[in-house]
Amino acid sequence: MEHEKHYINRSSWLRAAVLGANDGILSTASIAIGVAAASDAREPIALASLAGLVAGALSMAAGEYVSVSSQSDVEAADLKREQHELDTMPEGEKVELAAIYEKRGLDVETAAKVAEQLMAHNALEAHARDELGMNEITQARPLQAALASGASFVFGAVLPLLVSLFLPVQQMVVYQYVFAIVFLAVLGAVAAKAGGSGMWKAVARITFWGTMAMGLTALVGYLFDVSLA
Repeated sequence: MEHEKHYINRSSWLRAAVLGANDGILSTASIAIGVAAASDAREPIALASLAGLVAGALSMAAGEYVSVSSQSDVEAADLKREQHELDTMPEGEKVELAAIYEKRGLDVETAAKVAEQLMAHNALEAHARDELGMNEITQARPLQAALASGASFVFGAVLPLLVSLFLPVQQMVVYQYVFAIVFLAVLGAVAAKAGGSGMWKAVARITFWGTMAMGLTALVGYLFDVSLA
């Protein structure tokens, strides 16, 4: 039999990668647009874009690592407590597990047998999965999340940085917006394809909020109208 493909298996790294790339494109393009709206010189625009890339990548990676590490600590504490309960009152834990299976539709006798057999195989794994909702797919992986988030941010932020370096500075706001929307649309389509969800909905969502963010940032630059050259 062919192994069945499930998109949920990609959820942990896909979320971090999409979030990082989206933030890289959007935040760097927004910074460039804000500066370009107040300056006609390329240097401050490029410098601000580069600074946004470096600071954003480090911030995303560190933030993702800290947040996912906190989740990992909570999981470890729950597993430790569950192991203690299994060591001190295994029969009570077996009854608790059987009750979970009864709520899922098994009759009393079958639920008791399933609980007994699963606990004989791996008691902690059975309780982690069916009582706590923890498994290999949802398990917190701080380093993986941090690397995926930071690397994808760099990948996304490089795109508006290149725009600020090579396209005409006179229309930089327009170029940044147009290319950022194109980049965001492609990202939304790729993420939807990888996650098995609707492509047009994902593209519309990511481009709408991208337009809002860049528009407000450009407004700030125009309102202050400070020469940075």
